[in-house]
Amino acid sequence: MTTTSTSTTPVETIGARTIPEFDGVHDVWPRGDRLAAVREAALAYKARFKAEGQVKAVKSVDIASAPYPVKYGFNTAVIGPHMPLIPIINRMVVVQYDDWDGNARTLVFEPTVPEGSAQAPFFSKLQKLTNKIPGANRAEKFIVNYYNEPDDVLRQLGLTAQDIDYCAFDHLHVQDPRMILGSSATIPGERAPRQPIFGDAKMLVNSRELATLESLHPMQWAWYVEGSLEGVDRSKFATFEGDIELGPGVALLWTPGHTDGNHSLVVNTPDGVWVSSENGIALDNWQPELSKIPGVKLYHQQYGREICPNGNTLEDSLDQYDSMIKEKTLADPCKDDPRWLQILPSSELAPWKRFWPVVPTYNHGGIDYGTITGGRR
Repeated sequence: MTTTSTSTTPVETIGARTIPEFDGVHDVWPRGDRLAAVREAALAYKARFKAEGQVKAVKSVDIASAPYPVKYGFNTAVIGPHMPLIPIINRMVVVQYDDWDGNARTLVFEPTVPEGSAQAPFFSKLQKLTNKIPGANRAEKFIVNYYNEPDDVLRQLGLTAQDIDYCAFDHLHVQDPRMILGSSATIPGERAPRQPIFGDAKMLVNSRELATLESLHPMQWAWYVEGSLEGVDRSKFATFEGDIELGPGVALLWTPGHTDGNHSLVVNTPDGVWVSSENGIALDNWQPELSKIPGVKLYHQQYGREICPNGNTLEDSLDQYDSMIKEKTLADPCKDDPRWLQILPSSELAPWKRFWPVVPTYNHGGIDYGTITGGRR
């Protein structure tokens, strides 16, 4: 009989460092003071982060597009006639860097397996609903596209499973770890247990996010895949608290609010700092004052808010607000248009004109620096 470990691997054992600039800032009270503390800490950390160096290479590849309610994407801010569902594109990001000991490392961020995500209650129920509505399936075909599987991306970039050291998601909504890390148990409906797609790679995960998946609250249930930890070797999870940096030019910053264990990928490149998370689905979420999506700029003006959050869960809307300010403070201006920040949503609103007027006002469309190489270890 196959046995699996029930203990996770502390992230310190893989050489990550905690980030002292953020110590205690999420505990500051009252909340107005906390926001100021988060902003100040982010400014202080940004200066040190940029001075430490850059990643060797980073590249994103599209995985799939999926339907998402407009009312969630912009927290009910959108007004006027529009389609109720919009397309968001999931992207897998490959980051190559040297760790603090000078070892070459490869991190895969957001390696979504679409068939696993489809099992999350929100998407499975949405599918059943569209099956009952005349013409809905036809409309869905305008949204759903499958571009690549994570292992396809590796082949495209000249990588093998053995080249990958770590994988991570900003949070575990609609993710099935069994399909990434492998499992000793067979997923219902399948013939054999899943094998890991990244070999011995460990999944970096905030301990709060993993705990959420182990014990779901009813308000969280719709967005997580139930049973997705069955048979998974817990030692393949490298858990951490708060903010960590993996090496010069790459960090995972704790950005709670969308979920308790949400974190954001931050990378330093030749064009400066980029940030990626699903706190928003378009730059319009972080910079509503520049948005041309009807209602989003008005939301900013009426409420005096610097951001317009992606609001499908709002586990803590004040925390999410602070986290998006943290991200905005870290991100550098875009070289092509300095009005916009270098923020790449991990699930990004597609710039498809047929969904006008709910299209991104500005769209990066991906990230690509350096050359991804295999056999670095």
